Amino acid sequence: MTPVNEAELAEAVAAAKGPLAVRGGGTRPIGRPVVGEPLSVAELSGIELYEPGALTIVVKAGTPLAEIEAALAAENQRLAFEPIDHRGLLGTTGEPTIGGVVAANVSGPRRIQVGAARDHLLGVRFVDGTGTIIKNGGRVMKNVTGYDLVKLMAGSFGTLGVLSEVSLKVLPKTDVIASLRIQGLTDAGAVRAMSQALGSPFEVSGAAHISGEAGQGAITLIRVEGFEASVAYRLAQLTELLVGAEGEITHLTDPAKVRTLWRGVRDVEPLHDHAGDIWRLSVKPSDAPGIVSRMPDGTRVVYDWGGGLIWAATAPGTDLRAEIGPYHGHATLIRASEATRAALPVFQPEPVRLAAISQGLRQKFDPRGILNQGLMG
Repeated sequence: MTPVNEAELAEAVAAAKGPLAVRGGGTRPIGRPVVGEPLSVAELSGIELYEPGALTIVVKAGTPLAEIEAALAAENQRLAFEPIDHRGLLGTTGEPTIGGVVAANVSGPRRIQVGAARDHLLGVRFVDGTGTIIKNGGRVMKNVTGYDLVKLMAGSFGTLGVLSEVSLKVLPKTDVIASLRIQGLTDAGAVRAMSQALGSPFEVSGAAHISGEAGQGAITLIRVEGFEASVAYRLAQLTELLVGAEGEITHLTDPAKVRTLWRGVRDVEPLHDHAGDIWRLSVKPSDAPGIVSRMPDGTRVVYDWGGGLIWAATAPGTDLRAEIGPYHGHATLIRASEATRAALPVFQPEPVRLAAISQGLRQKFDPRGILNQGLMG
């Protein structure tokens, strides 16, 4: 089914006789395999309202992300939360849509400075599991109410409702972008350096580490953005701050090259050629090196968010949670075969009380249990 407007979407959900597999651009097959009649929102596309002066944009859920970014760029604005493009990592095609970005709460390296996708949501319209159209929040910042329900939809992966429209806060682009690069740090040394940079007053907008073998070939990146004089000053101050990091420090100031470099960090390009499984771990940054040290030999790792986000590439079928043992955080199986995704919990198993709350929410929004049934475990 491919409804062309919100009313048709509501009719399709209300009339469904069994489970529905909700789809956007088809770029992120994350979660357990879903069996159901395909329901695509790809035709619910278009920018409905864009007010650059108010820093807000309202778009239908099936609108391609590229279309939104082009419209914002024409006004020197952007989606500040820097959503990742999963296609290279997952080996998929299709076109990323804003509905998919919001449903998965997709956020990139700048999250450490500006927050996640959900933090930029002003309002949503969606169809719940009964076929009822629900509106929550607002179209502009001054009219926003009901933040809790708006944010609840971000990261629900289409299990609570099918998004039809989202309203977002946007921000101006920065004039200059540059990066400080440190070569040869161990994972522990890199996390210490990134923590120092993020704890400084120098407004770091990205902190990542591409791990190497025993530190060989490892690269640590610290990004700053803003006005030219400010960026130059902050690079100098960060260099002075990190001069004892035991690695060679260089400055990258070519805007095109720096943007390309950070696009690679955002999209986890160092792991694109890995043939096995991909895991995503959200942890306390200071715990990250210890957690990585317990991963199986041969695991390839990229750190983002100053060490708070770990991307890990493992052998096919690896139960990474079992391998690393107890830890504080959560691990999501991002890429694996259907058999592995059916056998292992894709999302971090929830404590009993939290699982009961989650189930209660799904029962409230989708009493028939037809929306992406079983996707989240």
